[in-house]
Amino acid sequence: MADFPTMLFTSPGHIGRRFIQRAMLAIGLLLAAPLAAASPAMPNIILILADDLGWRELGCYGQEKIQTPHIDRLAAGGMRFNQFHAGSAVCAPSRCNLLTGMHGGHAWIRNNHEVKSGRKDWFGGQMPLPEALPNIAKTLKQHGYATGCFGKWGLGAQESTGDPLKQGFDVFFGYNCQRNAHDLYPEYLEDNDRILRLEGNRRGQGRGQYAPALIAGRALDFIRQNKSRPFFLYYPTVLPHLPLQVPEEELSRYRGKWPETPYSAGSYQSHETPKACYAAMISMMDRHVGRIMDLLGELGLEENTVVLFTSDNGTTHLKEQVDYRFFDSVGPLRGLKGQLYEGGIRVPLVARWPGKIPPGTASELVAAQYDLPATLAEIAGIPAGFPGDGISILPTLLGRGEQQQKHDFLFWDFPGYGGQIAVRMGHWKGIKRNLRNNPGAAMELYDLSKDAGETIDLAAKQPEIVREIEEIIARERVMPEVPAFRFGKYHESAAHP
Repeated sequence: MADFPTMLFTSPGHIGRRFIQRAMLAIGLLLAAPLAAASPAMPNIILILADDLGWRELGCYGQEKIQTPHIDRLAAGGMRFNQFHAGSAVCAPSRCNLLTGMHGGHAWIRNNHEVKSGRKDWFGGQMPLPEALPNIAKTLKQHGYATGCFGKWGLGAQESTGDPLKQGFDVFFGYNCQRNAHDLYPEYLEDNDRILRLEGNRRGQGRGQYAPALIAGRALDFIRQNKSRPFFLYYPTVLPHLPLQVPEEELSRYRGKWPETPYSAGSYQSHETPKACYAAMISMMDRHVGRIMDLLGELGLEENTVVLFTSDNGTTHLKEQVDYRFFDSVGPLRGLKGQLYEGGIRVPLVARWPGKIPPGTASELVAAQYDLPATLAEIAGIPAGFPGDGISILPTLLGRGEQQQKHDFLFWDFPGYGGQIAVRMGHWKGIKRNLRNNPGAAMELYDLSKDAGETIDLAAKQPEIVREIEEIIARERVMPEVPAFRFGKYHESAAHP
């Protein structure tokens, strides 16, 4: 219990104390529970997390230029959510929300904050999760699931308290540090508790062993190795996050299709055909999803496997490299990665479970990634084992929408990109920006039912709605005593441009 640093949380009045008490009670119950034997009825669970994939960059969401036949087929065989949201607007906090089931006002990690390693040949990682903090991987493992994480982690360096091997995963392979993932031909990947040097790779040269392909192969191996027991595969692929790098055989599928403006300078490696490369990265990610689905069929696991596909946030804001207007990446929505407008946080969610999830269906349920831990626990038929802000969306997935509990509000607290807070309450969306320099910034208010693009600020006309949202912010925002996550004087890590 001493590993859980309760003193890092403070909050006015009883709210912070109540939150900590609930968390500590649940942690004690989780740690005291005996390891449960797996039930034969427990379905396998595959959670695929794309990296910086826009809401409209899949064919099943209206994309017309980029080919994603495998994910489209996944949607045709299951359910597509149209009002689903990431937990945050950038990588690390979104992953924290996804695994812990806590919204931004309660989450341990709220921004990309790098912890330097002090070594030239190793990046280290991001701010670590506490070792005793509950999450869905720990819960599933506690109840007999084999657990594996393959891809980008971003929640604590190897051997830190946030090491995925201390966060409920039996195996890990991929990028621990997000900044190492800024090269898809890296010099090394992390393989459980060791460093795997990739022979022939030199940082920034764009050739050698392509890490996303290596990672996808390990994910397939995990399925094969655990085909006879329930497994939880968390596959946070690094695609299509920058840099623009893809094997030539993939690039050739799109090369020459569109007029190009070469990208030659900036925060990532240059590329002569950025549109073709970005499209090829998304299509390669789609093929990796197809390989997973093909393997499930080959092993006879399709009927007893739930597959969910989503993204950690919206399309990158670096428009010189990714032309979001050309690809119509966010459709009518406003905002990109790093913003709490809908374009930065509304993401795809596609779910398939043959015989359970009605095929070819779509849902308008307003939900968020911090709903997934409660959902996955209910799918597995086990208690979540920890407090969270999420609501299981399983009734909706099973076509029983009349039984679905709904959120009173969704909440985001993001100290990056100037400092932002947002609340969605029904069709109303309140957002505050530039809080780092102006903690008293006025709220913007939008009616998403009539203004999906968040273009008409109605705050002056709806003071009662503004007041309700202000009360939610005051009640739900538990302040962490972590300097990087406070507004005011704030040092933004170099971990992300």
